[in-house]
Amino acid sequence: MEQAGTALAERIAERRRGVGDPRALVGEMRRSGLLVPTTGSGLWSARSGGVRWICGFTDEAALARFALLHAPGDRPMEYAALLGARIVDEILPSLDEPAGLAVDIATEDGSMFFPPVVGIVPDGVAVDSAEEMERRGHGG
Repeated sequence: MEQAGTALAERIAERRRGVGDPRALVGEMRRSGLLVPTTGSGLWSARSGGVRWICGFTDEAALARFALLHAPGDRPMEYAALLGARIVDEILPSLDEPAGLAVDIATEDGSMFFPPVVGIVPDGVAVDSAEEMERRGHGG
C-alpha cells in the first residue's frame, strides 16, 4: 500500500505544479489505498462550502501530520485503510449529502480535493450531474 500512496502523492504534486493528466490523477486516487481516520461514529470528516469531506492520507507520515492537529489528547489516532474507489463509489454516495474526498490535508503544498462531481463520484450523487442540475432548476 505504501507504493500506491506514494504514486498518488506524486500525481498530486504534478497537478499542483500544473502538469500531468487530471484523469490519471483520478485513476491513481481510485487505485490507491488511503488511510482514513475513524471516530466512534464512523470516518472522520469535515464540512466546508456545503460539502462533507472524508479525509484520506497517502501514508502514515501524512496521517501523523494531521493527527498532531486533530488527535484527541495523547491517544493514537485510529484509522481504516480503504481503497480510493471504495470511498468515492460506495462511502460518499451513502452519506446522503454532497460529499467529496480530501487527500493529505495537513501536508503543506501537497493536498488535493476530489469534489462530488461527474467523473469522480457516481453520476447519481454528483452535484453537477444533469439530474441534479435539473432538480435545482438549472437544466436546459
